[in-house]
Amino acid sequence: MDSEHNNEVEPENVHEDEPRDESQTAETQETEAQDVGAQDVGAQDIGAHDVDRIQVLPMVALRDTVIFPEMIVPLQVGRDRSVKALDRAVRASSPVALVTQRSSETEEVNNVDELYAVGTLAKIAQVIRLQDGTIRAIVQGQKRIRLLDLLQVEPHLEARVETIDDAHSKTLEVEALMASVQGQIEQYVTSGASVPPEVAIAARNITDAGLLADMVAYSPEMSTELRQQLLETIDVPDRLRLVSQFLAKQIEVLELKGRIQSEVKSEMDKTQREYILREQMKAIQRELGEDDPQQAEINELREKVEAAGMPEEIKARAIKEIDRMSRIPSASPEVGVIRTYVDWLVSLPWGQFSDDNLDLSEAEKVLNEDHYGLEKPKERIVEYMAVRKLAEKIRSPILLFVGPPGVGKTSLGRSIARAMGRKFVRMSLGGIHDEAEIRGHRRTYIGALPGRVIQSIKTAGSANPVFMLDEIDKVGMDFRGDPSSALLEVLDPEQNFSFQDNYLEVPFDLSKVLFIATANMLDTIPPALRDRMEVIQLPGYTQLEKLRIAQKFLMPKQLEAHGLTDKQLVVEESALVRLIQAFTKEAGVRNLEREIANLARKVARRVADDSKVKVVVKAQELEDYLGPARFDYGELEADDQIGMATGLVVSDAGGDIVQIESTRMQGKDEIILTGQLGSVMQESARAGLSYVRARAKELGIDPDSFGKETIHIHVPAGATPKDGPSAGVTMATAVASLLTGKPVRRDLAMTGEITLRGRVLPIGGLKSKLLAAHLAGVKTVLIPSRNEKDLIEVPDEIRQQLRIVPVDSMDEVLAEALIDRARPAARIKAERAARQKAAVLRRPSRRKVPATPPAPVKQPTVEQPPATTAGSALP
Repeated sequence: MDSEHNNEVEPENVHEDEPRDESQTAETQETEAQDVGAQDVGAQDIGAHDVDRIQVLPMVALRDTVIFPEMIVPLQVGRDRSVKALDRAVRASSPVALVTQRSSETEEVNNVDELYAVGTLAKIAQVIRLQDGTIRAIVQGQKRIRLLDLLQVEPHLEARVETIDDAHSKTLEVEALMASVQGQIEQYVTSGASVPPEVAIAARNITDAGLLADMVAYSPEMSTELRQQLLETIDVPDRLRLVSQFLAKQIEVLELKGRIQSEVKSEMDKTQREYILREQMKAIQRELGEDDPQQAEINELREKVEAAGMPEEIKARAIKEIDRMSRIPSASPEVGVIRTYVDWLVSLPWGQFSDDNLDLSEAEKVLNEDHYGLEKPKERIVEYMAVRKLAEKIRSPILLFVGPPGVGKTSLGRSIARAMGRKFVRMSLGGIHDEAEIRGHRRTYIGALPGRVIQSIKTAGSANPVFMLDEIDKVGMDFRGDPSSALLEVLDPEQNFSFQDNYLEVPFDLSKVLFIATANMLDTIPPALRDRMEVIQLPGYTQLEKLRIAQKFLMPKQLEAHGLTDKQLVVEESALVRLIQAFTKEAGVRNLEREIANLARKVARRVADDSKVKVVVKAQELEDYLGPARFDYGELEADDQIGMATGLVVSDAGGDIVQIESTRMQGKDEIILTGQLGSVMQESARAGLSYVRARAKELGIDPDSFGKETIHIHVPAGATPKDGPSAGVTMATAVASLLTGKPVRRDLAMTGEITLRGRVLPIGGLKSKLLAAHLAGVKTVLIPSRNEKDLIEVPDEIRQQLRIVPVDSMDEVLAEALIDRARPAARIKAERAARQKAAVLRRPSRRKVPATPPAPVKQPTVEQPPATTAGSALP
């Protein structure tokens, strides 16, 4: 490039035609260079002669370079036109015009607009031709020139120029400006500018104001545009002001730079001092045989990673984090973040599995030892273990236990883990609203940790624990996300083999984990989540099951908890039955255990006073220990009644009986329904009344009576909401009894949905309803024929003490329920004794299930109907 500076000039002969020795060549080159210089000085001293100011000269276009008068600079000339222009000037012993291009990217200049208007007239002091064809020339600027016209571009540039006279008078203003600039130059040099100190001395000795201003152009910080502006400023005072502004700015920049460098140096000195002290401490520790704490920690982490047994790609990730930690100063907060992250990685049970207990009989024994009943979930676990024994790579099932509180869902999960020989972990999901609780937070957050799934796996110390997700139906959703959606990945066998926590950012295999979720109801679980789980219903315990649980599990547990022996406190079976009936009303046994504990505390106080005391609690003595009875199960009427029928209900607390009353009065043709009945139950009452009116002739009812009377149906316990279709036959029977004047058998209960044609449709909760009927003293129960198949789930001892009559129509119901006149109490007693002796039972064949003591007879679960609402319900 033409404008490249080179302060090293290697002499070389301009015209070298034949070889010669080095001494001759050097001597000849020096002589020729001196001759050229002498010739140029004699011919080109324009200032010494009064010649025409306009000249035609060969011209060299400069790129990114501005030449000033009195400036001696080397030029590297490579473009063909520029080389030829220099050759022409040397041959003609003429000066050369040096003008800067407006754009340094222009390769060849073809018109005057591509050049600045002001340049410099320069003489050629020396020319050296290099082997690559380029020329290195040393030129000396003489005068400013104004470019008037470009006369030719080939074979070289030739221009018409006018020399500019910048003579000036030395006024006080000029002297003041010169003194200011000279002072600024000295300050500029002493502030650390990249110029030699001799420049300040030379500037102090210059007396020409224009030359002093042009001298500032030597500064490497001055841009080409500013140099050109300085060259074009002919007025000397203005030129001095321009360089004064430039120097003031550069001095300010240098001072700021100095302050910054001083601050940086101070900080570097502090860091260096810490580094030196740290290195000295390391040296001292090495002499004492101690390791560097940070290096020791890094080595320890490496050893943990090697021993963790993690997959190779995860191991590489951990090693990478440790390497990054080793390069960070120990005082950096990032060290703690990396250390915590690696600690989590190495603490997870990579490839660590508990050995499954595949002894099916032993597993059944453990399950039966811990829980009475609950045959369906027990059977499902044993089936899984059997398949696991035959097929090693089977995927773990994802189970959902659904049932009311207190039936043993959570404790059953712990028992399953014990039976299978696996670790057990439990995660409560109740009230969780943030999906990060499941997946964790990203490491960019302060105090971030993995989600509770990974935390629980770490706590278990095994990659195949029994993992209980408690209260999955109570997961919430808000602006922080939907945790149930995060659970989709956890509970999907197609995805959970590579579950990725937001904190760890590496996959972890959850496919070997046996997930068991628990819920009180299915309605609040999103369908997509429910679809991933196998639902097992736990409807609650019968009264007989509660009695056996109390005898086998609750009493020994509470005796041990209160420091009592089975000789110091004995609770008779009749007392336990009354305790269950009169002091608790629930589907599970949580309150029953609480009442037994209350009873044990009362006795423990007496034993503490006298260790020889032995207490036997009888049924009639319960009120002395626990106070008055809290609950009354439905009781039968003493006599057969007209307009009153006994129905069966079921709720979360179990089954019960209810007396449905009806009466009539003078008034318009309408029906009144009371007892806080739901819409379905109200429609059942109207359907029952319509059936009775339609069958009035066959039933012996006067059809005209309907238009003159108002019928009122009431269901007691009005504070409790009730709903469901299964009370239809009961309300229809009560109305038929009312209008026919025939009483309903007091020891008969019924359940079923009614249609307008009198058909009896199936219902749900049959097991709980039959148990409630048995406890209330009912002897005959009418059920829909289509529910006959559900009798297999009813315990044998209940079925043997009830006369169960399947019916298809209301005609059959009325034939069983209505009698011509009320029976005397003596007759009712005699009939009851006869039935107990005969033990009449109509039931379908029951498949035989071999009993495994102490397990009860197999009792599959009845699914609760969807129409049930809060409180007592009539499904």
